[in-house]
Amino acid sequence: MSKKASITVVGSNMVDLLSYLERFPERGETVFGRDFIQGFGGKGANQAIMASILGAEVAMVSCVGNDVFGPKWIEEFEKNHVNTDFIKIVDGNYSGVAAIWVEPSGDNRIVLGAGANEDVTPALVQSAFDRLPAPDVVLSQLEIPQDTIIEGFKKGKQAGATTILNPGPAAPVKKEMIELMDWIIPNETEFELLLKDMYHLPIDNFTDAIKKFGDLSGVNVVITHGEKGAMLYMPNVGMDVKTFPAPKVDAKDTTGAGDAFCGAFSYGIAAGLNPENAIEIANVLAADSVTRTGTQISYARGNQLEELLNKVLTESSK
Repeated sequence: MSKKASITVVGSNMVDLLSYLERFPERGETVFGRDFIQGFGGKGANQAIMASILGAEVAMVSCVGNDVFGPKWIEEFEKNHVNTDFIKIVDGNYSGVAAIWVEPSGDNRIVLGAGANEDVTPALVQSAFDRLPAPDVVLSQLEIPQDTIIEGFKKGKQAGATTILNPGPAAPVKKEMIELMDWIIPNETEFELLLKDMYHLPIDNFTDAIKKFGDLSGVNVVITHGEKGAMLYMPNVGMDVKTFPAPKVDAKDTTGAGDAFCGAFSYGIAAGLNPENAIEIANVLAADSVTRTGTQISYARGNQLEELLNKVLTESSK
């Protein structure tokens, strides 16, 4: 990698409650689970930890509840070398919770309880950026209030940072946020909602749709397609839409794979890689993560991570 990456994540954290099922229950039905895992998750936290694993200097701007999970979250971030100076412990609210069902195919359904993530305020962001060194990238997701994300992107642009939004869970995005972002990384469902909400356009095919969205918004777009890989369009550089197939793997649990992608891509951009190389790394690490259960605990580390990175960089240099 060409330089030390610095990333500020203005985002969420959740306690993951993962139930592994033979099938999802019908309305009014109770089913037995095959297994259960309690772990640490949330889009912001997952992406922050993925970037930190890759070697970025990561600061987290977030909130946890004054409950049993709050101190454990601080410990988990510190264990993963994420700066916790700007994580606020909120009285009278619970730490965010994600109830996750996973089928044998690896597909999942998720119900979120935002809790203290709703207490991540613009004022907290202002205070953090007053003390933080200027980051290379400011990264956010939609599990915290949009006005807070807007404030983070404003501060990021003032500091010369690249701003990246992962617009999940799927929701309409404020126009002001679009105007402040350099990159947007939706999955297929999130992208379809944004295209219809912002420009009232259907998706006849993703190649035409990503180009229309990029040209109309002026934002660089990466669409993630799960096992199909990712698509890239940069409207201001005269490029065609590019497709990046994902490695073929035996999926056990897709939970957190999109976050692995976003964290790895953001790391690549912050480290000075070109977007194509950043996507190639993100594809490989996201695909690798689905071969294990859980969210953050499924991310490659140590020798396994080094082998994956060496393979990607070797292939991209051919």
